[in-house]
Amino acid sequence: MAPIKFYHFNISPPSRLPMLTIRNLNLDVEIIVIDTMKKEQMSPEFMKINPQHTVPTIDDNGFILWESRAIASYLVSAKAPGSSLYPSDIKKRAIVDARLFLDQEMQNATLPVMHAIYNQEPKDVFISKTEKVYKILENLNTFMEGQKYVAGNELTIADLAFLANISTLYEIGANINKFKNIAAWFKRLENIPGYQENLEGAKVIGETFRPKMTFKGTWDD
Repeated sequence: MAPIKFYHFNISPPSRLPMLTIRNLNLDVEIIVIDTMKKEQMSPEFMKINPQHTVPTIDDNGFILWESRAIASYLVSAKAPGSSLYPSDIKKRAIVDARLFLDQEMQNATLPVMHAIYNQEPKDVFISKTEKVYKILENLNTFMEGQKYVAGNELTIADLAFLANISTLYEIGANINKFKNIAAWFKRLENIPGYQENLEGAKVIGETFRPKMTFKGTWDD
């Protein structure tokens, strides 16, 4: 059977979640880079595969799937059933799913912050847009009290999802260190497969946005 085709762009935080999943499952995949900065997702060839023209997308021997969290859960369920990355226990899985929804909420809250930085909006306007992101991080920090990972004491795809997004937030100035549980978790994940690859993608975003930042250091400075 041919390896999974993985349409990927490492700058994209959503695309980095399946990549982290692939690395942690040690799956054999064919990586096909779709450079959205060059509008490659709009090519007729890719549009035939994914009419929504989004990355990530996978082609598992004719089974086409997009949306990062769906891909991550599919990869574990199909290629490594029973893995603790997406536990089979229904209650544990429900907690993972809940954290994935929270991560999606944080991703949506991050977009206005990025737009504010890119457009160099006034400081008070910018700060007002960071409040929702910080509130979600505060809630996550509370949920993690007394546990190692975001959904318990085992690494799951929810951790991989948050890693992709929080590493991006860190690179655009979020003060992660004000949340002690998240800061410790962030450090803990440095040794997982794919960590450095994910960080490289986040740093590219930071390098793009940093010159436009009207503040030094973190959002709180």
